[in-house]
Amino acid sequence: MRHLRHIFQLGIKELLSLARDPVLLFLIAYSFTFSVYTPAKSAVMDVINASVAVVDEDHSTVSRQIRDSLLPPLFLPAAVIPFGEINRVMDEGKYTFVIDIPPRFQHDLTKGATPTVEVITDATAMSQAGRGPSYIQKIITAEAEPFWSGRGKRENRDLVGLVTRARFNPNMQQSWFVAINQIINNISVLAIFLTGAAVLREREHGTIEHLLVMPLSPYELMFAKIWANGLVVIVAVMLSLFLIVKGALGVPIAGSITLFLGGLIIYLFSVTALGVMLATLVRSMPQFGLLAFPVFIVMSLLSGGQTPLESMPIALQKFMQFVPSTHFVSFSQAVLFRNATPAMVWPDMTKMLLIGGAYTMFTLSRFRKMLAAIQ
Repeated sequence: MRHLRHIFQLGIKELLSLARDPVLLFLIAYSFTFSVYTPAKSAVMDVINASVAVVDEDHSTVSRQIRDSLLPPLFLPAAVIPFGEINRVMDEGKYTFVIDIPPRFQHDLTKGATPTVEVITDATAMSQAGRGPSYIQKIITAEAEPFWSGRGKRENRDLVGLVTRARFNPNMQQSWFVAINQIINNISVLAIFLTGAAVLREREHGTIEHLLVMPLSPYELMFAKIWANGLVVIVAVMLSLFLIVKGALGVPIAGSITLFLGGLIIYLFSVTALGVMLATLVRSMPQFGLLAFPVFIVMSLLSGGQTPLESMPIALQKFMQFVPSTHFVSFSQAVLFRNATPAMVWPDMTKMLLIGGAYTMFTLSRFRKMLAAIQ
């Protein structure tokens, strides 16, 4: 009980020290408000309000239907321009897409021919240029097919029609995924920096020497930093989920918040220990930043949140199994996106707990060596 009391009282000291640090308080507030809301609203990779122009050299019913089918929110109202203006408007960046419908287009369709429609794309608008042509192709095909009387039309149709339904995000709104992934990434970076800053702040201010003359053990000092800073992250995450994600962005949370909270506590047990361990390797905050940022970037890019883990090399997949963020990303997406039950995610929770235990034991040994060097 004496050790628990020391850990609790030292944790309260950590919270008071954090309350007097305006820079870290701003980082916490920014990480779970603007850093979540802004990418979800602004950095959307879908085709939205793309500017498009049509060069109608046919002036037929089908060409007008194609133009009228380019509707919001994917496209702005289609402008009609002459053929000679294509190069100028594309050079000026006025339109992202220009669709050139050739002469006798409807006539060729009714005769069973397969005329070519040219789509000119401004590739500097990378996100829209990547997805927009496929949308335009589907629109043109849907409008032109009723006019086409080519041979073998029935025989060429698919015998099996594929109908896709998105269960957890019916409208495939990318902002829903971006918001949750931003929170997952910010949990890692904030937990690492808060615990690392707590160690280095005492080392730079000289207060750690005062603690060493007290009857305190190294693990009491370390676990006090872990629980205090972990509690700050938990409170910030819960507020962000309810106020920003569900409130401001209107993203529904499919799974159990209680289950997610349990997994978050287990994950913080390991990632806060990682922050303390990194702080024992350096002597100042600038050095800590230079060391912690590459670690966080690797955790963020290779843990499966940005790109699927299965698409990475086999050796890298095996290595990332020893990084807790890999299992936390899998756990969080399963719970928050797919309403997973504890029976479905217990392997990820167990792996996070085992990795956290290993990280904590190694960090404790490093922390003891650091304190011994100071003494």
